Amino acid sequence: MPEQDPTAPVTDVTTSDASTSGASTSGAATAAGSREGGPGGGREGATSGRRARLAAALGTSPLARPARAVWRQRHRLAPLSTRLVLTAVALVVAISVVIGGVATVAVHAYLMGQLDDDVTAALDRSAKFPGISAGSLGEAPPDDGRDSSTDQRDDDRGFGQGFGSMEAYFLGDGYVNSDGTTEAGVVITQGSDGAASFSLLSGEALEQLSDLDTDGTPVTVRVAGQGEYRVAATQTVYGVAVAGLPVGDVEDVVRTLLAWEVALILGGAVVATGAGLVLVRRQLRPLKEVAETAHTVATLPLSSGEIDLDERVPDHLTDARTEVGQVGAALNTLLEHVETSLSARHRSEQQVRQFVADASHELRTPLATIAGYAELARRRPDDAGAQRLALAKVEEESARMTALVQDLLLLARLDAGRPLERRPVDLTRMLLEAVSDARVVSPAHEWRLELADEAVEVVGDELRLHQVLTNLLTNARKYTPEGSTVTVAALPDGFTVHDDGPGFPAELVGHAFERFVRGDQARNREGGAGLGLSLVRAIVSAHGGTVTLRSVPGDTTIEVRLPVA
Repeated sequence: MPEQDPTAPVTDVTTSDASTSGASTSGAATAAGSREGGPGGGREGATSGRRARLAAALGTSPLARPARAVWRQRHRLAPLSTRLVLTAVALVVAISVVIGGVATVAVHAYLMGQLDDDVTAALDRSAKFPGISAGSLGEAPPDDGRDSSTDQRDDDRGFGQGFGSMEAYFLGDGYVNSDGTTEAGVVITQGSDGAASFSLLSGEALEQLSDLDTDGTPVTVRVAGQGEYRVAATQTVYGVAVAGLPVGDVEDVVRTLLAWEVALILGGAVVATGAGLVLVRRQLRPLKEVAETAHTVATLPLSSGEIDLDERVPDHLTDARTEVGQVGAALNTLLEHVETSLSARHRSEQQVRQFVADASHELRTPLATIAGYAELARRRPDDAGAQRLALAKVEEESARMTALVQDLLLLARLDAGRPLERRPVDLTRMLLEAVSDARVVSPAHEWRLELADEAVEVVGDELRLHQVLTNLLTNARKYTPEGSTVTVAALPDGFTVHDDGPGFPAELVGHAFERFVRGDQARNREGGAGLGLSLVRAIVSAHGGTVTLRSVPGDTTIEVRLPVA
């Protein structure tokens, strides 16, 4: 007989014919299309078709791009809980489908293995007992000499085979059936009385079976008029014997398994969706509380005025070990930073207002004095003494106002970040000259100078650094009684000014370097304008240095640190 691939799953002549017919029809349609388009139209149409198919496969079709954009937009707009649940359900369904597919394949392979074993056993019985060739079809087989007590055949089913079994024989030379034919085949079925009955195979079916290999390997064949069978053939002394069993039972089991799997997967997806929504919403409930805190803060008026930003995420929602806790802690940190920044802004606004008020106050006094003495000089044009007094006062107040304006301009320049001169400055010589000048200005104070063995040199603007030292010594002279000791000591990177006077009031220690801050709240003219220490800090900061104050009664020290050369 012709060779056939034993691994071929199904031999279906009808299907092959239909496929051939369909292919022919498709080819005819293509040919017709080519004829309609002319010589070039066929190639252009084929090219356009290939491009369309390629675009659809790659997802680059003009129609596919808007669809993907809409899907991404909807995905971004979906709530987080919905996306989490859908993702989890999709994973559950995917894993279930994989498990179900593997289980189905495994069950199908197992059942087909069992069916192959049964087919092999049936083929052995058919080879040992040629029932169809022993006599007329339908007659009971002759006694083969076996003990009926140990005979495993069920004679009610015919020739020892079960219901649904198929048998076929192709006799060799010297053998014929009772009707004179050399081939015959039957399908054993169960009659209405429960006994075995036989259905003859058609010639077409026998022709299909005659093409089987005789190596005994079971293959699946769609037998004409009978359906799919798992059949095997072997060579015997009298010819070729074929036996087979229907595949329908196995397919029924697999279809039932698939139906149950689909039902369970869909049911599991529904249950997982419901349970996931409940669990995810419960787990995200703390996140909603954090969002409520943010919304509450967003409704507060933060544009101006003093800000009272006490709203915070509760402590139980700031545990850094959880994701929601990390968000809550981060939001609290942000709110603290915002509160600090707004408070600083409010203080800055208050300082600006106070600065304008103080500057106006300081400038108003000399301007009023100048206006008064100018009026005096105008009313007494012939009084030489009054004229001299008026000119002296105008000159004095002009000098005071000029110094105040210069200090304000210097602060404005430093605030604007204008660079200062940078060159080496001999700090030791500067300290020596400043202390010598102070001794001349205020001999009633005791001035001391402590210098290192080696000269101290820093980098900066010599004129501005001299102003820093002069302001500190002037401040010490004005706010300490006569007889107080003022000590200036050189450091490797700066200097200190110490006095044993009454010191700063405790409430002013933290604000001593702010503008227009003075110990005398009445702002009398003896204490100056209150810009001396603010200029000290601004100049030192512009040099990249630091200035600190420590003050208790009898022990006040101001320390200045500067970049060294």
